[in-house]
Amino acid sequence: MDLGGSIENKPANIDLSQIKRGPIVAALIIGAFVAILNETLLNIAFPHLMADFGVSESTVQWLATAYMLVVGVLVPATALMQQWFTTRQMFIGAMVLFLAGTIISSVAPVFGVLLAGRVVQALGTGLMMPVMMNVILLIFPPEKRGGAMGMIGLVMMTAPVIGPTLSGLIVEHLTWRWLFYLVIPLAAFSVVFAWIFLKNVSTLTKPRVDVLSIALSSVGFGGIVYGFSSAGERGSWSDPVVVWSLVAGGLSLALFVWRQLISREPIMDLRTFKYPMFSLVTILMLVMMMSLFSTMIMLPLFMQQVLLLSAFSAGLALMPGGIINGIMAPISGVLFDKFGPRVLVIPGIALMCVALWLFMGIQADWTQGRIVMIHIIMMIGMSLVMMPAQTTGLNQLPRHLYAHGTAILNTLSQVAGAIGVALFISIMSSGAKDYMATSADPTSPDEMLQSMVAGLHDAFFVGLCLAVLALLISLFIRRTHAPKEDQAAQPAAAQIRPNEG
Repeated sequence: MDLGGSIENKPANIDLSQIKRGPIVAALIIGAFVAILNETLLNIAFPHLMADFGVSESTVQWLATAYMLVVGVLVPATALMQQWFTTRQMFIGAMVLFLAGTIISSVAPVFGVLLAGRVVQALGTGLMMPVMMNVILLIFPPEKRGGAMGMIGLVMMTAPVIGPTLSGLIVEHLTWRWLFYLVIPLAAFSVVFAWIFLKNVSTLTKPRVDVLSIALSSVGFGGIVYGFSSAGERGSWSDPVVVWSLVAGGLSLALFVWRQLISREPIMDLRTFKYPMFSLVTILMLVMMMSLFSTMIMLPLFMQQVLLLSAFSAGLALMPGGIINGIMAPISGVLFDKFGPRVLVIPGIALMCVALWLFMGIQADWTQGRIVMIHIIMMIGMSLVMMPAQTTGLNQLPRHLYAHGTAILNTLSQVAGAIGVALFISIMSSGAKDYMATSADPTSPDEMLQSMVAGLHDAFFVGLCLAVLALLISLFIRRTHAPKEDQAAQPAAAQIRPNEG
């Protein structure tokens, strides 16, 4: 077991108070914006890709499924990798992978090459996101993390909303390849900027590599993400692929958890759940992510299939809420530092409950403006919850568990996303079928629209139930403080290898 080498190679102390945080945060934000923007950029171009490559809808969907699957499989291992590789090595390596995947995708002559490029992109994204959050925890003391996480939230909330609108505009006037051409210079700039300004701020302990745990983690999280994603795509929970994916994933995940609990050097340290606020926030985030998908998935479907808007117009309708969410993220971060989580999280979830309750009454004659206004309420509530809640949970962890905490939250967010998509598509489809079963004229186009509206009512009702559950959980949230040993170490106690990376 290699814990860091000989005496001559031991980590050296440096004073983090002398670190220039601004350029480091800027490097992280640029990389995150490029990666997250790309994650939602391609979906609207699917019809064009199907026509160009001659593939079916179920085949082209792999561009989204594979991306989510790779990120879900890779993130759990990032806690281990951050103890083997420096901050610069991890982040710059991730962005180089992302850049390579973007170039491959942009010149793809056949669908298989495009899919391979997306997988390489996903490898970069999966490596980068936990590193970004871990660096914020290391370079900022707990009382200043809210503002820093708010800036990260600005990117994480705004980029996914800009993506579909920008994509619709590009594919309407240019070819789908421009979705990648335009990202290439942004990714290259991120690599150069990080090379110049990003510093190493982590401790390298180089623990033993547990190959079996990595394999169990990959099959476990990968099986669950793929199983739920397949259920959403295939429209059936009894499909053999769905069933066996979930069974294999569930068994592997159970074995993975057992192995982490008995291991002296787990790759994902579950001792993070000994800290009550981290555990509470993890449950809250799972419920929140699933509730969020009730709008992220359902609203575009409603606007395109019932209101008959184009994909570009549907994306444009969701942009005001996304922009306001992005503006609110850094504001909520500053308020979090000053007042703590309760005054933000509880009202934020209450606003989400109000929005979902209003969406439960959605009808085919609703105007686009009405949807925009309710969506804005939803996004304001979301901005008050996401980063403050995550920061509260992570603040309670000791320094040596930061990488594990961020890996756990990022992994479970991917799983919750896959579950959310499958759950709400299934509920909507089931509600539509029940309506058509009692319809006097099932062939009528108007009845088909009404069946979808009925399905949406059911889906939003379940989303509201989840939001109410999140509201009840939020009543127990409290401001947290760093453990005593870490408080004593602030701000001057990061052990890093200044010459590595």
